[in-house]
Amino acid sequence: MARLPILRFPDPRLYQKAVPVTVFDADLRSLIANMAETMYAAPGIGLAATQVNVHRQVIVIDTSEDHKRLQVFINPEIIESVGTQFCEEGCLSVPGIYEEVERAEQIKVRAADGEGRIFTLAAEGLLAVCIQHEIDHLKGKVFVEYLSRLKQSRIKAKLQKQQREMA
Repeated sequence: MARLPILRFPDPRLYQKAVPVTVFDADLRSLIANMAETMYAAPGIGLAATQVNVHRQVIVIDTSEDHKRLQVFINPEIIESVGTQFCEEGCLSVPGIYEEVERAEQIKVRAADGEGRIFTLAAEGLLAVCIQHEIDHLKGKVFVEYLSRLKQSRIKAKLQKQQREMA
């Protein structure tokens, strides 16, 4: 397994739409393993393939405390959503930034696992937020796009300052 570099906002590659996965093979399983390792090391609770510059519809999520319940969503599609909630979100591609975003309170998602088996999952709370956030990445959308232009400008400036200080 290998840790993959995570693209940082406002990298234009984060806005590229992911294509559906059609082949479920060893390469896909390797990508899933590498994404999981990258997510856990970051540390984070979700990662979309878009964030590691792989533009395929692959998401890994683990909202458990012990990091032992990895969930894989291939070609995910929200088929039902109910209610509204506001949650503070962060993102591995927007490090150190946390903002409130409006999301559906409950969702039902249909996806395939790493072997290509189709499943449906009902989710609420943190898991529902995480799934919606990661699906946005697959659509080429970063959570800061839900914020005002002023907040987006401030976030870009803050991240550019962080980059300069790290260099």
